[in-house]
Amino acid sequence: MNSILIIGNVWPEPNSSAAGARMLQLIQLFLSEGWKITFASTAAESNHMHNIETLGVKKANIEINNDSFDNFLNKLHPNIVVFDRFMTEEQFGWRVTKHLPDTLKILNTEDLHCLRKTRQEAFKAGTTFNYSDLKKSDITKREIASIYRCDLSLIISDFETNLLKKEFNIDKELTHHLPFLLDSITEETKQKWPTFSKRNHFITIGNFRHEPNWNSILYLKETIWPLIKKQLPEVELHIYGAYPPPKATQLHNAQQGFHIKGWAKNAQEVMKQARVCLAPLRFGAGIKGKLAEAMLCGTPSITSSIGAEGMLGEDSDWNGFIKDKPEEFANAAVKLHNNQNIWSQAQQNGIEIINTLFSKEKYSNQFIQKIVELQNNLENHRSKNFIGSMLQYHTLRSTEFMSRWIEEKNR
Repeated sequence: MNSILIIGNVWPEPNSSAAGARMLQLIQLFLSEGWKITFASTAAESNHMHNIETLGVKKANIEINNDSFDNFLNKLHPNIVVFDRFMTEEQFGWRVTKHLPDTLKILNTEDLHCLRKTRQEAFKAGTTFNYSDLKKSDITKREIASIYRCDLSLIISDFETNLLKKEFNIDKELTHHLPFLLDSITEETKQKWPTFSKRNHFITIGNFRHEPNWNSILYLKETIWPLIKKQLPEVELHIYGAYPPPKATQLHNAQQGFHIKGWAKNAQEVMKQARVCLAPLRFGAGIKGKLAEAMLCGTPSITSSIGAEGMLGEDSDWNGFIKDKPEEFANAAVKLHNNQNIWSQAQQNGIEIINTLFSKEKYSNQFIQKIVELQNNLENHRSKNFIGSMLQYHTLRSTEFMSRWIEEKNR
């Protein structure tokens, strides 16, 4: 039986973010194999965190730059360590390598932070994003180095896997495509959804602390929603998300039909009541949880090219429309809201996307098989990753000595 240590950047909040839902999916997958899990984090606990102890997962609080983690690690002695985002690998990866050199190290990227951050910087600077910009960024160098230092990195979309290969020449043996692990939508499930006539209004949802979400809300408020409201004066836009700051709640305006609802205890329930989901994302990366959730609830959506990235197969059609210009986005939203035939076809497209691109059974089996293969062939696997070995050699020294210096300073 495998013993797994997951080092989380934060405690899982599946009802607050796609990252939290993704982490819970990983936990449930490992538990289904009968593996023992300990989840550790330096983060403070929150009101929205999932009670993972009820699942049989042990919790542990750990500290950065503190040799107490070494004692914790040696006592636990996991044979697999999963780092949640590259920052936790930077903080704790060298300690795992030093004390447990034979332990399998897996990086859960969530999405490529360097891609999201570089796109965000280009947007704020008013420039056109270019993939060559990635190589100039410090965060790119840190994230790519982390990928090389790990035995396997989980990449949430084929788009990002191909980007790593094309732009950074990263061997696909070091990465594994693992999208959201979702149950198939059956005809029985579909029959339980509210029908077109029983649904009302538009919805958007997402953690307010996530910059792409906050930017899209402002974009809706200032540009897109007035265009929709002009054509549909009676409709409303309901905006849900965890951690709304005062600057968000101040946007609430009932007369304009712009309603800031805040955190939704059950995101699927509010999504099922809406007729159309709006997600005009102008930068970001990875798979968008709100759009997958919309498909799971039979709610068609309008999004941007960035929003749909990595969520479409070669022969699949979108769960609604993909539009990047505000006027086209607004017109498509009105058309989808008003035309039941177009709406029904969009809903069916979403079902096909979930059932073909996010098959829980298919991708779960592939991932477990990959772990077994690596554990049985770890030495040979690592021998082919010289860059990772080289980076590990220097990281063990530079990061360790910096950490030791901080430890002494704290004393």
